[in-house]
Amino acid sequence: MLAFIIRRFLIAIPLVIVSSFLVFIMVASSGTPQPLENARLRPNPNPAQIRVLELRYHLDKPLVTRYWLWLKDAAHGDLGVDNNSRPVGEQLRQGMLVTLRLVVVALVIAILIALVVGVVSALRQYSVFDYSSTFASFLFFSLPVFWLAVLLKEFGAIRFNNLIGHTWVYTVGEQSVRLPHSFWARMGDYAGHMVLPCLTLVLISFAQYSRFTRASMLETMNADYVRTATAKGATRKRVVTRHALRNALIPVTTVVALDFGAVLGGAIITERVFQWRGMGTLLIRGVTQYDPNLVQGWLMVTAVTVVVFNLLADITYAWLDPRIRL
Repeated sequence: MLAFIIRRFLIAIPLVIVSSFLVFIMVASSGTPQPLENARLRPNPNPAQIRVLELRYHLDKPLVTRYWLWLKDAAHGDLGVDNNSRPVGEQLRQGMLVTLRLVVVALVIAILIALVVGVVSALRQYSVFDYSSTFASFLFFSLPVFWLAVLLKEFGAIRFNNLIGHTWVYTVGEQSVRLPHSFWARMGDYAGHMVLPCLTLVLISFAQYSRFTRASMLETMNADYVRTATAKGATRKRVVTRHALRNALIPVTTVVALDFGAVLGGAIITERVFQWRGMGTLLIRGVTQYDPNLVQGWLMVTAVTVVVFNLLADITYAWLDPRIRL
């Protein structure tokens, strides 16, 4: 198992380097106005200031040299500064913490519910439960994220708060401007702000994961080794948990790993609707304000995250099915 992990890790390193190079090329050649152009378009441009910007962004050097200098700095945790001279790395760290708080809770809840619903639907195919879960999954999967978020704001927060006469569920922000001093009061404030965006991601993700789980379980339950285990007298519980479910989780793991890695780059629409200042907000700001270092840093962090979660998916495959290690 250790040798398998080392091999996958060694494969992941060149993937990260290639991803970072492609991201750098895309940002450099995207047509986004460079800091030098913005400085030159100002009334009475200052040559000294233009020279400072040229040296800061290494714009006087060839593209490959600029990438190599950026990569060396990035390897030491330095992703440069944005157009306002603020460190990009610190902004990404804060944005990632905000996004992690939302995404991890939402996707863990969605995965647990989807596994239970998917497995039960497969074991009780064409039952009332199966039809009901299928209808709910397709309904939530078909709803636009921004529309679902607006509905939850109206009925899950505004009307609910009016009904109980107290603001418990918040519609905007990841926390109040003035946090309570008490620890439990602060936790309650965080929870109140997290309910709606978390529920939005749970409903959308649950719909996708439950469909994959059901389809994978149906295929696995018809496999020869499952019929052999049943013929040998294994109990229904053992057949489902030890033989069917473990192998059915392999394709589901692929979907979850890719989704987890991508969403950590920012649940852009959800963050925008609920005004969370996470990774999605940083991307929008970097694009709208023509900030190449911020966009480059965001894309790099997202690319690395996807590669890392692919590596974790490979390791999970080997744990679920030891044959993959060979």
